[in-house]
Amino acid sequence: MIRIQKHGYGGILLPDFDVGLDIDQPDATHIFISHAHADHVPRNRRIPVFATPPTADLMKARGFSGKITLLPFHEPVVLNEKVTVTFYPAGHILGSAMTYLQTPEGNVLYTGDYRTPPSPCTEGFDCPTDVDYFITEATFSLPVYRWKSHDVLFNMIRTFAEDSRASGDVPIFLTYNLGKAQEVMMALEPTGIPVQIHGAGYPLCEIYTRYGMNLGNFSRYNRKTVAEGALITPLSTLDTSMVTSIRKKRIAYCSGWASLESRRSQIIVDKLIPLSDHIDFFELIDLCKKLNPKKVYITHTPNADVVIHYLQQAGLIAESLDIAGNDEA
Repeated sequence: MIRIQKHGYGGILLPDFDVGLDIDQPDATHIFISHAHADHVPRNRRIPVFATPPTADLMKARGFSGKITLLPFHEPVVLNEKVTVTFYPAGHILGSAMTYLQTPEGNVLYTGDYRTPPSPCTEGFDCPTDVDYFITEATFSLPVYRWKSHDVLFNMIRTFAEDSRASGDVPIFLTYNLGKAQEVMMALEPTGIPVQIHGAGYPLCEIYTRYGMNLGNFSRYNRKTVAEGALITPLSTLDTSMVTSIRKKRIAYCSGWASLESRRSQIIVDKLIPLSDHIDFFELIDLCKKLNPKKVYITHTPNADVVIHYLQQAGLIAESLDIAGNDEA
């Protein structure tokens, strides 16, 4: 029996093996961090953790000061006689990893946030096939979420930017500073349009380029020269002078949530581009069927009921960790 427990806001604790996955506090000896987004990094910024090298660099750039043991993809670490842990590329953002635990009681795969097909601005996606217990995020857990291909989405981004520049407008892309911003920059690179990015995102872009990602011609936001190219900035800046001071502009919102037309009434923008770095509903169901684990645990979801229903229809046992809190597998 493997005890799998929800820990804090979004973490997972495996107490039998003294392992924590994206947990907030030092409540396990061995803590593995899936990626550098704030909701997966410990709020206690001084605790020792394992992370991939890019995740470690991104975490440090965002203020994490604890000891980080570097664990590259596909290089197993043996913690004790009971468990071996290996990171697999998750396709979500640079450095994002799924955590695979091999134990005498069965193999566990924890996805963190993930994307397949992977974001082009990552190391790709690779998944072990021998999985007994599958712990998966389900951020976009309804059938309305079916993503277009990255080729289609990147073309939407380029077309919006080029049409905006042709009409004398500054194309502004509202999106997260880490992960999505770099995807948009990679999409824009072939256009040659110079990109300025929000100050908090700029050092993260430098880390991406250090790991071989081609983000094109970019610089830190400069109010005096921003009208010469495109701007990438978080949604939170929409009503600030960073955006309002640009007289001629067109604004695109880039997010998986942009697939909901209701967002147009909630956010006054010119274009909704449904670019997501999470797995969509149908890809999630297909992956669960392919892995065919003994049990699927759903987490990081606003509503797991629909996912669980579809998985049960496919003959899989599924449960929400967000509701159950903990379980014995």
